[in-house]
Parts: sequence; C-alpha cells; structure tokens
Amino acid sequence: MIITRTPLRISFLGGGTDFPDFYRKHGGCVVTTAIDKYVYVIVKERFDKQIYVNYSIKEIVNKVGELKHELVREAMRKVGIKEGIEISFQSDVPSSGSGLGSSSTVTVGTLNALYQYIGLAVDAERLAREACEIEIKILGKPIGVQDQYMAAYGGVRFLEFRKSGKVIAEDLRLSEEILDDLKSYMMVFFTGRTRAAGSILQEQKENIKNKNEILEKMARQAREARDLLVAGKIGSLGKLMDEGWKLKRQLASRISDPEIDRIYGAAKKAGAIGGKISGAGGGGFLTLFVPTGKREMVRKAVTACLPVGREMPVGLSRDGSKVIFNIR
Repeated sequence: MIITRTPLRISFLGGGTDFPDFYRKHGGCVVTTAIDKYVYVIVKERFDKQIYVNYSIKEIVNKVGELKHELVREAMRKVGIKEGIEISFQSDVPSSGSGLGSSSTVTVGTLNALYQYIGLAVDAERLAREACEIEIKILGKPIGVQDQYMAAYGGVRFLEFRKSGKVIAEDLRLSEEILDDLKSYMMVFFTGRTRAAGSILQEQKENIKNKNEILEKMARQAREARDLLVAGKIGSLGKLMDEGWKLKRQLASRISDPEIDRIYGAAKKAGAIGGKISGAGGGGFLTLFVPTGKREMVRKAVTACLPVGREMPVGLSRDGSKVIFNIR
C-alpha cells in the first residue's frame, strides 16, 4: 500500500499569467504558497485483475480506458499500469470547485503514488510537468500551470513561466519570523459555494488576447509581491492584493458577483487590508490579509455574510507531494 499527501495552494498575485496562451508570448509569474490542507491518495494492489477507484462514487472496471475519472485514467496510462489496482482519495476540503487547486493536486498526488507503486521515485519537476501534460495537452482543460507546480514542490514560491515554456519554481526561503507574520495575516473563509471552474476559466482563456495589458500588470504585481515577501512587508503585500483583485475581476465576467463583492466589502470595512477569491473565482475560498487587532471584527463581519460558509484555519506547508506510507 502507498499513501501520498499532496498540498493545496493559495495564490497571492499573478494568477492568470500562468496560462500557456499568455506566458508563451509574454512570460508570466505568480507568488503563491502551499497550505496545510491536503489530498491523500491511497493505492494498493488487488488480487484480481480489476481496477477500483473510490472517490465521490465507486468505479469498478476491467480496463483503464473504461474509467470515468479522467485524471486517474490518464495518470495510469502515463505510468503504464493496466490492471489489478485500487485507488482511493481523501481530502481536507471540498474535492472540487474550491479554488485551491484541488484537481491538479489530485493529478500530482496520483502520479506520485502510482510511480511509487511501480518502484520509481520521481522528482517534483517531472510530477508537475506530467500533470500539466495530462490536464492541458491530453484532456484540453482551460487552465494554467501554477497548481501542478505548487502541488509538486510545496513551500512559498515565486513561479516564473518563461516564453520557452520552462517553469522556474523559486523557493523564497523566508525566515521563520516572516513565515509566522504571513500566517498571522492570512484569514481564509469558505463561501459555502463551490462552482464548476471550467466555464469561468474557458472565458478567461478566450479573453487572453484582449487582456494582455491587464495580465502584464498582474505579472508586474507578482514581481513586486516577491520583493515585499522577502523584505517581510506583509501589510504592503495585503494592499497589493487588493489592487490585484481589482485587476483579476476584469479577466472574466463571473470571477466575482454581487454576493462576493458584498462579502469582500464587509471584510474591508471591518479592517481587512486586501484579499481575493482563490482560483477561478465565483465561489470557493476567500483569502483575506488582516492585521492582528482587526481579526475578530473581520471574522464577525464575514461570517455574518456567510449563512453556510465558515472560517478555515490554515497554516503553510513546506512540503510538496510526498509519500507518507509505503509498505509492500
């Protein structure tokens, strides 16, 4: 039996510049962090030749091509496993529509578990690259590449997407003091709404050719955010996130809506410096940067706007996808 643990992520600035349609022409970059919320992938051998996959439903098939779970199907094809295996998933957050990169986390964690199952230890770069190949090239999903790299590498990173296609995953190597300060500023709330990100991301992808100026500003913000983080200026990073959220809302029509605007407005009125909806937008998790003395007021203001949502305590994760159990 193999068990992998792979982190979810919260992106601060630059999201949207990681779409290949943009960065292969202009270059892009993102400042982001892995968080201590994870997807667990459990893989074990079966005595029979069937394939079992357990998630929100249970699939039992005889051939890889019969699987409906497309991420598992393509990961098995990539690794070369054809039969006699059972794969199960557990997640710390809603498994889809969260905006925390869960789909890519599933892909990276599954690849890692399957490679370990056949006796191969694969590095983070290969896991990320092959996850991108599965999701973008093979399955044609309208997404970027930051989620796969953060799931594979973990930590607090500056991801640079070069015109050549190369991705540089720079560990910012922040001091413990800065990491503690960053964590103390972050407040994360579940809006109570998950959403199908595909349609929002498809619109965002189609809009890229008309949004180059905005995306270039967002890339510049990510570079500024990197410098602020390294300098430990977390309050200034929060203010920059507020500016970044205003730009992000212009990338597609459903990234925000009146309800999200109302929640964000209440948070700022109560003392939040800045923030954003994670991922594609439209729901999922709201990340806010809040000074210590304002946290309780912001908590009350936001939860009053969330009849079914709630705060999610988060920490930072140093590790990317890793094997936490391996017995044969």
